[in-house]
Amino acid sequence: MKLLRYIFFPVVPIYFCITWLRNKLFDLGILKSTSYRFPVICVGNLSVGGTGKTPMIEYLIRLLKDDTQVATLSRGYKRKSEGFQIGKEGVTADILGDEPFQFYSKYKNQITVAVDADRREGIAQLMALQLKPDVVLLDDAYQHRKVQAGFNILLTTYSNLYTSDIVLPTGNLREPKSGASRANVIVVTKCPNGISESEKADIITAIAPKIEQHVFFSTIKYADYVVSKTKQMALQDVPRFTLVTGIANPTPLVDYLKGRDMVFDHLNFKDHHDFTADELETFKQKTCILTTEKDFMRLNQFEYLDDKVFYLSIEAVIDRAADFDKLVKSYVASY
Repeated sequence: MKLLRYIFFPVVPIYFCITWLRNKLFDLGILKSTSYRFPVICVGNLSVGGTGKTPMIEYLIRLLKDDTQVATLSRGYKRKSEGFQIGKEGVTADILGDEPFQFYSKYKNQITVAVDADRREGIAQLMALQLKPDVVLLDDAYQHRKVQAGFNILLTTYSNLYTSDIVLPTGNLREPKSGASRANVIVVTKCPNGISESEKADIITAIAPKIEQHVFFSTIKYADYVVSKTKQMALQDVPRFTLVTGIANPTPLVDYLKGRDMVFDHLNFKDHHDFTADELETFKQKTCILTTEKDFMRLNQFEYLDDKVFYLSIEAVIDRAADFDKLVKSYVASY
């Protein structure tokens, strides 16, 4: 794969020019964006791969759900349905996609969860509901310029800052680094615990935010227990297990579990992997499986795995959380 990326390096300037021109046309108003008279918060990234969007959306849900009617709107990547779909009794990950189904499973009585590849149409459908939301959280929509979010949260990982990357196909950027200028807030995610103030300062210097932009740092907090469909147990009590991951970057999870001196073998799949019958048969033979919450959303439909598949949940912990929360709540309250 790395060799192919280098082979396609001559395509990089073409991709750069196309995405730069598209953004410029939106900036000039030649391509039209729709803005809204209610708060729309976009969580996204410049890079392909996992930057922690799902934990950030869940952070925002917890921050806002007690005071406002919240809706999440996602594309529903790799779902087996089409058009606008909404979380309701009987839906599955096949209908919503694994990440939206995770939102629905955890917060179904407190928020509205919807999916639509066309975010503009999705917002229109949400506003037509009898109980329409007060605020819409757009999941992974930073490049969806047809919708003009009022507040943009851009995520970039500590281990792969967008400032040190180039555009596809050789690099990982979906658009040029200049796209970061649209962000209200930039969050450096998946930082190591105890990151020093001097290192933060160096990263902020590399990002070179505009005066009106705010930079925050976040870490991953792992739960101290695991959950299956039928029971819960302390993480330290999990016997030897097989780790199954279908996420963009499982390295932080693997390192965390190894740091806890846990004994396991690892079956690693591509992000949003659709498990085959042969793979499920392999899982069936395992004594204990540990997976991510997102992967669990795709595995929990198989009853024969109920007693052996557990997930370990995570949360985003934001440094200077009070300042971050104030920015978000102030934006929402401005409408």
